[in-house]
Amino acid sequence: MSVLIGAHVDEEDPVGEAAARGADIVQISLGDPRSWKGPVLAHGGGPQALRRAAADAGLALVVHAPFVINVASTNNRIRVPSRRLLQKHVDMAAELGALGVVVHGGHVTAEDDPGAGYENWAKAVAGLDAAVPILIENTAGGRHAMARRLESIDRLWTALAAVDGGDRVGFCLDTCHAHGAGLGLDGLVDRVRAITGRIDLVHANDSRDEPGTGADRHANLGRGLADAGAIAHVVATAGAPAVVETPGGPEAQAADIAWLRERI
Repeated sequence: MSVLIGAHVDEEDPVGEAAARGADIVQISLGDPRSWKGPVLAHGGGPQALRRAAADAGLALVVHAPFVINVASTNNRIRVPSRRLLQKHVDMAAELGALGVVVHGGHVTAEDDPGAGYENWAKAVAGLDAAVPILIENTAGGRHAMARRLESIDRLWTALAAVDGGDRVGFCLDTCHAHGAGLGLDGLVDRVRAITGRIDLVHANDSRDEPGTGADRHANLGRGLADAGAIAHVVATAGAPAVVETPGGPEAQAADIAWLRERI
């Protein structure tokens, strides 16, 4: 089976960025990922032009939602704008013909009942017009995160299964985040699938830190502290496209893409 492999790139010229890396798929942000503004597409021709250019190049697209989004929050000033911003990104991703929108699982505070976070996620999904799927990504740290530990992911998926639109929610498995969370990469694909029933995208990243530290600092493949063979095995067995979010620009990411292709 041929696996699409690519990288997170700048959205101004995703097709050119893909060619520079030898990528089959690219992930882009729509504006500053740490801003509440957006979505903003830097590509000069607009969404339809980028959609045509990607189709002509045989290139698949994925959108990563801003990091500030936290639909689990019990704070209305965070949760409500998060839901609005997520909807806007889903809408533009649909215009682009993207495979989906990656969004972090979010968190609640130490004072909150975690159940409120799962309930807020369920309400967000029920109210979302998901023209393309959202892909919830596991996170590395946070004691009160909704998608750090497998038990938390299980509670989240149980909550989502009970609402309309839950079947439009997919999963993005980040290997650096899983390593940071202390999940262990060996057998992780099967353990995640047993909960979610699916893996739609892999973020294939090595880690600069020891396992279980909760740290989210990516390293180039085979050069970090995660099990390199296990990262390759995750990509090989997930049955989903893989995107590297590794440092170093086009040359380094091209090497990471080649590293994966040699091992799957």
